[in-house]
Amino acid sequence: MGEALIAAAAALAAGAAVYVAAGARVIKQYERGVVLRLGRLLGTPRPPGFTMVVPVVDRLRKVNMQIVTMPVPAQEGITRDNVTVRVDAVVYFKVVDPAGAVIQVEDYRFAVSQMAQTSLRSIIGKSDLDDLLSNREKLNQGLELMIDSPAVEWGVTIDRVEIKDVSLPDTMKRSMARQAEADRERRARIINADAELQASKKLAEAAQQMAEAPSALQLRLLQTVMAVAAEKNSTLVLPIPVELLRFLERGHPEQEAAPEPRSRPASTSPVEDPTDSATRAELADPTDSATPAELPDSPGSAAPPELTDPPGSAAALPPHRTPDAPPVAPHFPPVTPDNPTPTE
Repeated sequence: MGEALIAAAAALAAGAAVYVAAGARVIKQYERGVVLRLGRLLGTPRPPGFTMVVPVVDRLRKVNMQIVTMPVPAQEGITRDNVTVRVDAVVYFKVVDPAGAVIQVEDYRFAVSQMAQTSLRSIIGKSDLDDLLSNREKLNQGLELMIDSPAVEWGVTIDRVEIKDVSLPDTMKRSMARQAEADRERRARIINADAELQASKKLAEAAQQMAEAPSALQLRLLQTVMAVAAEKNSTLVLPIPVELLRFLERGHPEQEAAPEPRSRPASTSPVEDPTDSATRAELADPTDSATPAELPDSPGSAAPPELTDPPGSAAALPPHRTPDAPPVAPHFPPVTPDNPTPTE
């Protein structure tokens, strides 16, 4: 009898030990335990540490409270400016309500992943290519809001969302490279033109200074010669010595100070006096002492040549004669027997 009681007690103790071992649970620090008793939520989630559940009656679901890093597969879409791109991202989220993550959604990880992919496609369609490449912070904030709105009901909060990479077609990459190269070339030309403008202003100031001091130009020439000769790969020939240049510079002011020679006036015919015509005739023929009026006309003798006035000598004519009047032939007496010719 006693042995039967001892055996029953031992069996009962063994069954209690098995029951306790079956109901014992250990929850880690980063986890929370959601207990479902006969399919119904039992109280608040169990804190970390050792806890007991009723075997066969209770079911314990452990929920990880750590931040989960979930990569979003690359999504291909068309931007607002009709460019086909592939964008992938990464989502950081964590569970803030263990009971809601277990009760509200079947698999909160899968739900967050699908929601992230859908939101990423929507962001691609609403954005331009330039925004995807340069304004990613704004896109990240918009993507975070789109994912976080439905996730709040699931007991999940989105910590942050980051767009990792934007893949472009090869043709678009070449076009962007040409655009960047053209922009760089434009900026280089503008900078070069600005430098030329500043250099021209400085050269104009230097030219004014050298004009005031001619010796500065010679010093500049010597400096240029030294700079060229420093390379030692060419031969420099100066055909004009510097002393000659100085001599020419000293003579140039004297030449400017000397008066210009007066131009020689055009030759004009002297004013003739009608009374001098006889005197010129006598000087021309000293054998004839008689005046032309005393010489008789001989048969066949020609009239003496008329004296023509040079052009522009209208002012030298006597008062009784005008420039337009015809020349008057000299008067000779008629030839008669009483008045023989000089040859007879």
